[in-house]
Amino acid sequence: MDGTLVDSEKLWDVSLSALYETFGGAMSRETRTALVGASAEETMVTVYAEVGRDPDPAAMAESIRWLHRYTADLFDDGLPWCDGAREMLEALAAVGTPMALVTNTQRALTERALNSIGRHYFSTTVCADEVPNGKPAPDPYLRAAELLGLEPSECLAVEDSVTGTAAAEKAGCAVLVVPNDVPVPGGIRRRHAASLAGLSVADLRRIHHEIDKELRERSA
Repeated sequence: MDGTLVDSEKLWDVSLSALYETFGGAMSRETRTALVGASAEETMVTVYAEVGRDPDPAAMAESIRWLHRYTADLFDDGLPWCDGAREMLEALAAVGTPMALVTNTQRALTERALNSIGRHYFSTTVCADEVPNGKPAPDPYLRAAELLGLEPSECLAVEDSVTGTAAAEKAGCAVLVVPNDVPVPGGIRRRHAASLAGLSVADLRRIHHEIDKELRERSA
């Protein structure tokens, strides 16, 4: 969702910077880069370590709630689409392709975002707080494939971050990487595109077929 469909990573920059200000600190660019795609819990561990606060679970939980309230208000003002993302969703929906939204964002905030994105596109949605472990663990993608009634190898994940790509890959999905702010390395299960703009449904099917074929040849 964040950085793949909608350019909400920039809104997370705003809300995270505001959180740092409440602690009398400032977020480094290196930290922001490391947090792209991270879960709320991983984010708060990093924040507390960087500002030198005691990692008290109750305090971190309250900070997560504060961050999500602040971000939700930003989301309610509207989310800017990433290039080609809305057109791709429309094209996939038009041919009846089942789609799952798989995000490290928690359910309550995801629901706010879906008000802007449009929940009707998705057969199912999986959030970080609904599985044992969020990305980069494979759990969210394994759950999504299960809910779609598919094997992970039958699915093509579209990801923008190192964290999300790792999660999809570990689950056994082919991955189309469309980086947002942070470069994502290549890999056997990965293909890269500068954006979704200009890509068609046939292109996505071709990318999945190419990855699947290469994996089969390597295992033969």
